Amino acid sequence: MSPARSLQQGTRYRAVVVATAALTVPALVTGCSVANSSHSDAASPDTLRIVLPQEPPTLEPCDASLTSTGVVVRSNITEPLVERNADTGDLEPKLADSWEQTSDTVWTFRIRPGVTFSDGSVFDAEDAAFSIDRTVNSTIGCDVDGYVFGDDELVVNAIDPSTVTVQTPAADPILPLRISFVEMVPSTTDAQDKVRDPIGTGPYEIDYWDHGQRLALARNDTYWGPAPEYTRAIYQWRTEGSVRAAMVTNDEAELATYLGPEDGAGDLGVAYPNNETTALRMMATEPPLDDYRVREAIDLSVNRAGIVKALFQGLGEPAGQLVGSSIVGFDPDLQPTPYDSDRAAQLVAEAKADGVPVDNQIRLIGRTGQFPKINETIEVIQNSLSKAGLNVKIEMMDTAGQMQYQIRPFPQGTGPILLMIQHGNQAGDAQFTVDQYMRSDGYQSYFGSPGYDAQIDAAEQLVGDERQDAFASVLANEPKEIRQFAYIAHMNAVLAKSPTVQYAPNSATGDEMRLSEMTHADTSANG
Repeated sequence: MSPARSLQQGTRYRAVVVATAALTVPALVTGCSVANSSHSDAASPDTLRIVLPQEPPTLEPCDASLTSTGVVVRSNITEPLVERNADTGDLEPKLADSWEQTSDTVWTFRIRPGVTFSDGSVFDAEDAAFSIDRTVNSTIGCDVDGYVFGDDELVVNAIDPSTVTVQTPAADPILPLRISFVEMVPSTTDAQDKVRDPIGTGPYEIDYWDHGQRLALARNDTYWGPAPEYTRAIYQWRTEGSVRAAMVTNDEAELATYLGPEDGAGDLGVAYPNNETTALRMMATEPPLDDYRVREAIDLSVNRAGIVKALFQGLGEPAGQLVGSSIVGFDPDLQPTPYDSDRAAQLVAEAKADGVPVDNQIRLIGRTGQFPKINETIEVIQNSLSKAGLNVKIEMMDTAGQMQYQIRPFPQGTGPILLMIQHGNQAGDAQFTVDQYMRSDGYQSYFGSPGYDAQIDAAEQLVGDERQDAFASVLANEPKEIRQFAYIAHMNAVLAKSPTVQYAPNSATGDEMRLSEMTHADTSANG
């Protein structure tokens, strides 16, 4: 039971918090479980069994922009004030009924009445203000903060139980879109550290989590919206895609995610564009990667068409930019860098002749299970780079290990690094990509330039067609001025789905998989 809470009108939330360097919650120890310690996993027609490529590193709601966290948490355990429709790109009401810009720098949100958290406490403006402040203004290291808000501090006020105002340092035409990434939690949530077992307003709540084994959600019977059909969901994780597919074909699971076309899902496989783009990110602060010619050689060494055809079996297309076609700022005229191994070798030789230490060992880091055929993709790229005259060593890591190199603060003294990344812009606007990946101080950026930062700043002040054109120019200029990335492919994904389940995956499925959208299929026609 939550302690009684009082609302002080006009309160400005500024939680005093303690910084934490951990990516995962300290409570995540082997053998630890939460919620109901006695449980049964007996098969039931009202239970969804889902197999993922990896265990969520955390269920902390402010880390829900991490794919492996969001696929369980977002829209299942917790919900935002507003949400983006994955099909239309429009913002739609969720825990806020409406919102409006009430001054140049202030947006006002009206809270939906009659919503409660799974612990029975009422959701109101105090919780909304606390959730935004905890996510954006605290120092607990929320992934959403770095991804969506950067260094911006927000002034958040609960005006009355149904009204929240958010003030930005400067006019922000897309603040509601940013707010759609903030999951709502009770104001009793720990403000000084991340949590393992979050409480939310969503249609499900945590039943138990046996770390390293499985995770179960149970239907929240006090949910404010329509009750979902399935009463429980049990998540397991298997690294091998063929194993995940076999669990569905053998009736050991209803759904399996992140499969490749060769994993054996057969007629149960559903292909869909997952809004993800793969790329190599180059650490240009370390030799030999600090030489533009070497970075260009790496870009020219990536046989995108060959990788998509041979390894992805055509599920995807070669990429020339970090966003897909549904994103504001996508440039349809921007072509992928052509594969040219001879030119790559020539550039490396020229750099070597000028004294660039091209023999320095470069670490090529990938994440196990990051996408189907990740190991083979890494090996193909290493082989091409070796032929160009570079010394590249492959290192495959788990999520926690790889994340040390993906987000700031980066480890020191690591030597030159090529990091395989996979970026999915679910917000629909290129600002969320360039802010974190391309600014000189971006949350997931190794470097940049003041001039390029200025181009980004100018684009972010615009709306409509001017915004589209400006961001298209920003994306087109990245290979010319910075060349931090060697873009690989805009990805498709395969989901294995039991015939007993009715569910249509969309471009958001890779980052959030809404259990409430899953229903029992009508199999009578086949019976």
